[in-house]
Amino acid sequence: MSFFTKAISLFRLFKQALKGVEQNYTSGSIDKAIFMLSIPMILEMSMESLFAVVDAFYVSRLGVDALATVSLTESVLTLVYSLAIGLSMGATAMVARRVGEGDIPAAAKAGVQAIYLAVGISIAISIVGLFFSENILGLMGASESVIASGSGYTRWMLGGNITVMLIFLINAIFRGAGDASLAMRVLILSNALNIILDPIFIFGFGPIPAFGVEGAAIATTIGRGIGVLYQISHLIYGKGLIKIHRQNLPIDFGLIGRLIKVSAGGTGQFIIASASWIFLVRIVSTFGSEALAGYTIAIRVIVFAILPAWGMANAAATLVGQNLGAGQPERAEQSVWRTGFFNMLFMAFITVTFMTLAKPIVELFTTEAVVLANATQCLQIVAIGYIFYAYGMVVAQSFNGAGDTRTPTILNFFAFWMFQIPLAYVLAIILNMGPKGVYVAIVVAESALAVVGILIFRRGKWKTVKI
Repeated sequence: MSFFTKAISLFRLFKQALKGVEQNYTSGSIDKAIFMLSIPMILEMSMESLFAVVDAFYVSRLGVDALATVSLTESVLTLVYSLAIGLSMGATAMVARRVGEGDIPAAAKAGVQAIYLAVGISIAISIVGLFFSENILGLMGASESVIASGSGYTRWMLGGNITVMLIFLINAIFRGAGDASLAMRVLILSNALNIILDPIFIFGFGPIPAFGVEGAAIATTIGRGIGVLYQISHLIYGKGLIKIHRQNLPIDFGLIGRLIKVSAGGTGQFIIASASWIFLVRIVSTFGSEALAGYTIAIRVIVFAILPAWGMANAAATLVGQNLGAGQPERAEQSVWRTGFFNMLFMAFITVTFMTLAKPIVELFTTEAVVLANATQCLQIVAIGYIFYAYGMVVAQSFNGAGDTRTPTILNFFAFWMFQIPLAYVLAIILNMGPKGVYVAIVVAESALAVVGILIFRRGKWKTVKI
C-alpha cells in the first residue's frame, strides 16, 4: 500500500472517529480500536483541560490575588473532581461490561442509576459551597484580601458543582457504550461558550458588569451547564444505545449499591491524589503568592498536556471493559500494552516541548519575573517523568476499566501520602530547596507509582474481577 493510500485510509478513519457511533470493540484490529476510541477521547480531554487554561489566561490579568483564589479553590475542587471521576470510572466499567456481554438494557439502566447517584452527591456539596465559601478559603490559608475578592468565585464553583459531576459522569456513560465522539462534542460546545463568556463576565460587556475573578466561575458554570443539557437531550431523544425511558427510570437501590462499590475505589484513589495536591499547594504557599501563582500556571499547562494522554488511557479502560465482558482477557491485556506504547510516544513529544519551550509557554500567562521563573522550573522538572507517566496512567485506567479500583487506590495511598508529601516537605522546607523540592517530589513519586503499577498489572489478577 502506497503512502498516499495509507494517508487517505487514515484520514477516513479519523473522520469516522470524529463522527462517532457506539461500537463493540471485541473483535477486529486492536490498533484500529485504539485509534477510533483515542481520537475523540484525546480531543475530549483537551477540551476539559481547556476550561482551566482559558480561566488562567484571563484571570492572570487580574493580578496575583486572583490567581491565588483560583489555585486555592481548584485545590478544593479536586475533591469534587475525584468524586466525579471515581463515579465515572464505575459507570464506564459497568456500562462497558454490559455492552461487551450484549445486554444493552442493563447498560442503560446502570447509566441512569449512576446519574441519580451523582445528583444526590452534588446537592450535598452545593450546600457546603454556598454557605461556607469564606471558611473554606480561610482553611486553605488564604489572606484576608484573597477571601474578600475571591469568595464569590469559590461559591459559584462549589455551588454549581452539579455541572462538573454530570458532565464527567454522562460522558463516561457515552464512552462505556463506545461513543467517545459524543463526549467530545459536549465539551467542544461547553468550551466554546466558556471562551466567549469568560471575558464578558470577568471584564464586563454592555449591560453585564465586571465580576472580576467571580466572572470566570459564572462563565464556566454556564458553559458546563449547557453542555449537560445537551447530554440529557441526547439521552432522551438521541439514537444511541444508552437512553432514558420509563423502564429504567425507577430507582434501583441494589444497582446503586453496586455502583458505589465499584466507584468507591476510583473515588478513593483520586481523593488520595487530590488531597496530596492540597498539601503540596500548602507547602508552596509558604514561599509567597508569586511562588503559588507560578505553580498554578505550571499545573494548568501540565494538565493541558497530560489530559490528552488520559484520553488514550480512557480508551484502554473501555477496551478492557468490553473485552472482559466478551470473555477475551488476553485481547484486553494486549490492548493495554499497545495503548501504553502509543501514549509513550505522545508523552515523549510533550517532554521535548517543555524542555525547550517552557519559558515562552509560561510567558503567554505572565511576565512577572518570579512567577515566570517558578512556573518554568516546574514545567521542566515535572516533564522528566513523563515517559513513566505514559504507561502508568494507562495501566491505572485499565485496572479501573476492569472494575479493580482497589489496587490503584492502595498504590496511590502509599505513593502520595506515605512518600510524596513527606518527601516534598523534607526537600522544600527542611533541606531549603524551596518550591523546587515540591517539583522534584512529584517526579519521583509519580515515576515510582508507574513502575509498581506495571509490575502488579503483569500479574493479571484484574482479569478475574466480576462487576
